[in-house]
Amino acid sequence: MDPTLDTFTLSRVQLAANMSFHLLFHTITVGLGWALLFFRLRYTATRDGRWMDAYMFWAKVFALSFAMAVISGLAMVFQFGANWPGFMATVGAIAGPLLTYGVTTTLCLVALFLAVMLFGYSRAPRWLHTVATVLVACGTTASTFLIIALHAWMQTPQGFELANGVALATDWHAIIFNPSMPERFAHVMLTSLVTVSFLIAGVSAYRWLIGGHTRGVSAALQTGIFSAALLVPVQIFSSDVGALDAQAEIAGSLSSENSVKQAQNAAPDGPFAEPRTELGSFSAQAKTNSSIMTPALGDPPGSSNVNGGSAQPSVSLEKWPARILVGTGLAMLFVSWGASFLLLRRRADGSGHRLGMGALPNPVFYGCVGMTFSGWLATLAGWYVLEVGRHPWLVQGVLTAKEAVADVPPAMVLSSLIAYIAVYALLLVAYIGTIFFLACRAADGKPVQPRLPRTRYAPARATVPAE
Repeated sequence: MDPTLDTFTLSRVQLAANMSFHLLFHTITVGLGWALLFFRLRYTATRDGRWMDAYMFWAKVFALSFAMAVISGLAMVFQFGANWPGFMATVGAIAGPLLTYGVTTTLCLVALFLAVMLFGYSRAPRWLHTVATVLVACGTTASTFLIIALHAWMQTPQGFELANGVALATDWHAIIFNPSMPERFAHVMLTSLVTVSFLIAGVSAYRWLIGGHTRGVSAALQTGIFSAALLVPVQIFSSDVGALDAQAEIAGSLSSENSVKQAQNAAPDGPFAEPRTELGSFSAQAKTNSSIMTPALGDPPGSSNVNGGSAQPSVSLEKWPARILVGTGLAMLFVSWGASFLLLRRRADGSGHRLGMGALPNPVFYGCVGMTFSGWLATLAGWYVLEVGRHPWLVQGVLTAKEAVADVPPAMVLSSLIAYIAVYALLLVAYIGTIFFLACRAADGKPVQPRLPRTRYAPARATVPAE
C-alpha cells in the first residue's frame, strides 16, 4: 500500500466523501421544502390548478431527496464513531445534544408530516395539508440551524470550558449563537434556495422540451428562473459582507501585530484571485457558504502545527474549487438573468400567451437543463475550500484532526472507502435517473400521483395552447 495513504489521510477522504454525498441531498430538502410551501400557498390564494400540479410533482422529488439525505446521514453518524472517536470523546457534551436535537427535529416533523403532504391532499382538510407543508419546511430549516450552529461553533468556539481535556458547556446561548453562526446559516439557506431554483428550472425546462407543455410546468419553470435571478446576486453580496465580517473577527482575535497585518492582507483581490497561503482564505465573491478560515491562530506562516506537520493548507487544493465556484456563480447569474429578461420583455410587449413561455428560445431551455445541478457544483466547491482552510483544526484551538482520528489499520479504512464510493455512485445515478424518469412520465401524460379530485382542485393537466 502507498505509504502516503495512511489511516489519517484515508479517514479524511472517507469523511469528505460521506459529507459531500449527504450535503447534496440535504441542500435540496431544505430549499425544496420552502419551494413546496410557495406552491401550496399560491394554490390556496388563487385556486389555480397549475400550482397544485407543480406541488405534487416536486413533492415526489422532495420525498426522494429526503430518503437519500437520511441514508447518507446515518452512514455519516456511523463514520464519526468508527473513524473519529476522538471528536465525540472531546466535544461530545456539546456536539451530542445539537446533533441529537437536529436529527430528532427532522424525523419528528419531516418524516411524520411528509406523509400528509404526499397522501393527504384529497383526504385531509385543506388547512391541515397546508400546515403539514409549513411544518416540513420549518423542520428541515430547524434541523439545519442546529447542525450549522455546531459547525460554526467548531470554527469559533465559545461558551465552554475544558475539564481534563473534555469540553463542557457553560453557556448554551453562546454556543449556539457563536460569532460565525448567523453568517454561516444565512449562506446555507441561500445556497439551498439557489440550488433548488436551478433544479426546478432545469427539470421543468427538460419537461417542456420533451413535450410537457402544461401550465404546471410553466409555473414551476418561471418560479425557478425568477427566484434564481433574485437570489444569486443576494448570495454574492452576502458572501462579500460575510467575508469582511469574518476578516474583522480574525483580526480582533489575534494578539500579535504581525498576525493582525496578515489578517488585513487577506482581503480578496478580485473574483479570480487565488487563495492566500497566510490564512487559507479565498475570494469573497467565490464564497457561498463559508467564511475566511485560518490555520493555527498566532502561528506565523510556514510554522509547524501541534502535530509536527505544516499548519498551512495546500493552496492547490483550494485554488481550483474556488475558481470553479466563481465560474459556476457567473454562469448562474448569466442564465437566470438572461432567461428572466426574455420573459419580462415578452410580457412587456404584450404579445404571446399570458405565461410568456414562447419568449424563451430552445437554447435557453437547454441552458437551464445544463444548469440543473449547478447548485451542487457550487456547494461542493465552496465546502471543499472551507474544509481545506480549516486544517489542521477540527475544533479551532481545541482539537486537531489527527488527535480525533481512530487508530485502525489503513486497509480497513480503504476497504470501507471503496465500498462507500461504489454505493454512493450507484445511488447518485439512480437518483438523477429517477427524477428524469418522473419528468418523462409526466410529459407523456402518465400520472406520477393519483389524480386530484375534480371537485376540490382545478384541473391538474390544463395545457397551454401550442406556441
